[in-house]
Amino acid sequence: MKEYDVKKVRNIALAGHNGSGKTSLAEALLYKAGITDRLGKTADGTSVCDYDPEEIKRKISIGTSLASFEYNDLKINLLDTPGLFDFAAEMIEGIRAADTVMITVSAKSGVKVGTRKAYDEANAQGKSTMFVITKTDDKDANFFNVLTELKTVFGPTVCPVVVPVISGGQIVSYVNLIEMKAYKYDAKGNPIETDMPTAEISEKFEYRIEGLVAAVSEAVAETSDDLMEKFFEGEPFTQDELIDGIHNGMNKGIITPVVCTSASDLTGIDMLLKEIGLLLPAPDEVYSAEAYNPAKDVLEIQSNVSDPMSAYVFKTIADPFVGKMSMIRVMSGKLNANSEAVNSATGNNERIGKLYTLCGKKQTEVSCAQAGDIVVASKITANTGDTLSDVSRIVEFAPMTFPNPCYSMAVKAKAQGDEAKISAGMQRLTEEDPTLTYTQDENTKEQILSGLGEQHLEVAAAKLKGKFGVDVNLTVPKVAYRETIRKKVKVEGKHKKQSGGHGQYGHVWIEFEPCVSDSLVFEEKVFGGAVPKNYFPAVQKGLEDSVKKGVLAGCPVVGLKAILVDGSYHPVDSSEMAFKTAASIAYKEGLRQADPVMLEPIGELKVSVPDENTGDVMGELNKRRGRVLGMEPVSNGITMIQAEVPMREMHDFAMYLRQTTRGMGSFTFEFVRYEQLPANLLAEVISAVSSIE
Repeated sequence: MKEYDVKKVRNIALAGHNGSGKTSLAEALLYKAGITDRLGKTADGTSVCDYDPEEIKRKISIGTSLASFEYNDLKINLLDTPGLFDFAAEMIEGIRAADTVMITVSAKSGVKVGTRKAYDEANAQGKSTMFVITKTDDKDANFFNVLTELKTVFGPTVCPVVVPVISGGQIVSYVNLIEMKAYKYDAKGNPIETDMPTAEISEKFEYRIEGLVAAVSEAVAETSDDLMEKFFEGEPFTQDELIDGIHNGMNKGIITPVVCTSASDLTGIDMLLKEIGLLLPAPDEVYSAEAYNPAKDVLEIQSNVSDPMSAYVFKTIADPFVGKMSMIRVMSGKLNANSEAVNSATGNNERIGKLYTLCGKKQTEVSCAQAGDIVVASKITANTGDTLSDVSRIVEFAPMTFPNPCYSMAVKAKAQGDEAKISAGMQRLTEEDPTLTYTQDENTKEQILSGLGEQHLEVAAAKLKGKFGVDVNLTVPKVAYRETIRKKVKVEGKHKKQSGGHGQYGHVWIEFEPCVSDSLVFEEKVFGGAVPKNYFPAVQKGLEDSVKKGVLAGCPVVGLKAILVDGSYHPVDSSEMAFKTAASIAYKEGLRQADPVMLEPIGELKVSVPDENTGDVMGELNKRRGRVLGMEPVSNGITMIQAEVPMREMHDFAMYLRQTTRGMGSFTFEFVRYEQLPANLLAEVISAVSSIE
């Protein structure tokens, strides 16, 4: 590919609800632009953007893929992002690299939670937006209902640009409201100009056309004082004024144009390609990106090729053959192959080797990338969110904000000896996906994989097998129970053994009592040398070894104070080992007498849900033995519920919340303390823990 001026670059993220047609739309755009010679399909596993083996197998998008192509002197970088909430990080990364977010909405199913999430994320990141109503060829499609729904949900910024002409329930042509021309399409998706619709074609369409043109004009009038004045005077806008008005309105975030297409029969795809060039902002037109210099001063970085180079690593791909591949958005200057840059996150020099553009999995080597463009570098050490800078101006862009992992499973290798392979593979996968974590639970010693949902972890396990050759089982993680005592007791521990030669003799009296401490508290109050001081450490060591297992279910014991008060010794047969054993005997007997109880971990839950779901969620928390502490509104239509819930009840809460709120709910959950396990659950927990042990 040749070098493209920043004004000739368009960076577009395709986002929207799962199944709304993002990948199919990308396929249609590539085919119509002449980049591919056949129209691939997601269902057949033949699409350009869904090339990962797991995507082909599951027939869904899992990762953000890049499809860069040339069309009419433009360099278009399409970022196809997943719609499933389990892979929200991929959407966030794709939107970060784009200037415009093209949100797909099915003409059949309309606005969904994924539509709102994509729009909200685009707004949060300050990106311009466009709605593409897809699947207009579906027999149950209803474009105008969906358009009305978009206006209801997203407000007056929604502005129709390409609309269908419907007669007898069938689309007979498409009207471009900017050109004020109508087009029919042949069997190959080629446009043929036709007459504008009349009342004979559609009874209601004369009214609709006038109303739609008025809506476009009103939206354009909002973009400047001159256009507003012309609008009030009743003068129609010229085609150039409409194009410039929508273009500027998109850039300011006050207009979201709507077009309609069908990826399967290619209708409207040519007009969408045309609008990409006319309406979507170039990288040098969008707001300057904020960055920080080493002194933490805020700088505004413009997409100017003459400025020092700065670039942002927005996504990492773990490839077992090529190694780490980093997707990079060049923010300013020019990034050259075989050059050096400073990694602002580490302060180290980064050696940039070869650079590529991608169209799905097809790589094309390039010598450089200018401001505003997107490229891929292989085998660099930078991670997602790092900034690469020229040494003459070191800057750092703000990191992306990702949702916290909320669903965890324990990971165990199916084959012995694969633990090291798992660790190496997981390191690569967590580099690729910032919403995945892989840690060891300090209490249960299990390896825990955490992510955004069940499918998220299943895909991670499948990638671990497919890319790194290691097979794992995912199981429900153990709960870190504890044991403690509730009353004070005094017990004797005696270890006496005679077996030819020196025997063994250790004898202690120990008082056990409850206290507030996570570890054993040991004291001695021995009078008259009943137990020599040199045996005190042995007694303490015997108790410290013993508290690792309680007497109910073998869980660690907390809140225990042990006071050595008396005992006896033998001048020949006593030894440290004997006193250590005597302490252990006293411990077991003492805990049995001291009213032992099980403790369960309690976590603090903060869950944000739509107002209409608060009653359902509070009822569910009660079922899960939770205590609701309070609730408060956090944004329009969203309430945060604060509660304390036993951790054993929370494993599948992420799945429940997603189903109940249709993906709109989110939560954080953190351990706060231990509380006594209810008596009615004691037998069940002891049985479960003992069987695991």
